[in-house]
Amino acid sequence: MVGSALVRNLEPGGGRKILTRSRSELDLTRQDQVETFFADEKVDVVYLAAARVGGIKANSEHPADFIRENLQIQTNVIHSAFAAGVSRLLFLGSSCIYPRLASQPMAEDALMTGTLEESNEAYAVAKIAGIKMCEAYHRQYGCDFRSAMPTNLYGPEDNFDLESSHVLPALVRKFHEAVIYGQENVQVWGSGRPKREFLHVDDMASASLHLMNLSAEHYWSAVSEHCSHVNVGCGQDVSISGLAQLIAQVTGFQGGILYQPEMPDGTPRKLLDVSRLAELGWTARIGLGQGIQQTYEWMVEHWEGIKSDE
Repeated sequence: MVGSALVRNLEPGGGRKILTRSRSELDLTRQDQVETFFADEKVDVVYLAAARVGGIKANSEHPADFIRENLQIQTNVIHSAFAAGVSRLLFLGSSCIYPRLASQPMAEDALMTGTLEESNEAYAVAKIAGIKMCEAYHRQYGCDFRSAMPTNLYGPEDNFDLESSHVLPALVRKFHEAVIYGQENVQVWGSGRPKREFLHVDDMASASLHLMNLSAEHYWSAVSEHCSHVNVGCGQDVSISGLAQLIAQVTGFQGGILYQPEMPDGTPRKLLDVSRLAELGWTARIGLGQGIQQTYEWMVEHWEGIKSDE
């Protein structure tokens, strides 16, 4: 999803040659394949958006896979980028890097000040390692390797599989199926009370390009060698129950919403402090209602393919 959005935002003008590879063409968990790619291609700038991602269910059931694959991907790409002399790299992480009970909104310097949320600890540890790896390569070798920590992302090309998706696309699918199959109720994991911030993936791509277009002097003067990442979000959050009601409106569902308090809620609240990003000159543009409508329309358009993939 993120990679597709980056390509959409990079394509217009600029005289760039965009190099992309599918997972079947280049396995980023394989060091030999990554080294060969960087040796064969003349790469100047890297956007590292590849990762193994998933919601609470997937993270809880497969923690070893999440920490191993993400450490492999980012280690291989970051070191190969250094070895190949890449001029600039952006590592994309996640807001789950912050402590479970961090003060809200969460500023960049909240990193490593408390205990992580247990349900996605393995993924968070990998992403923290990626930030610190970029910082270490900057300190030791002078690499211009930057990091951006997006909040919960959604949009076209999202994962709508109920076994592995995040909350927003999972709910979009659940409400859509309830409408087309005439279901009276939709079940939602947890109590509905936790609050989450959501950012459209095209806004994330826009912010990524903005951060990468800043001069090295501008970027590194706004951050520090030991806290070099930048939060990327919209600065507003919504309860899961509020999100469910909004998705019900977009999909036209008029039945009941049943919450499952016996299922995990995850972190009570995850709202990013985006003041550093605002100071660097970028703010979100796509509202949540507009973004959900666009995402829903994309899912409906690709519905047959989404169903057949499972």
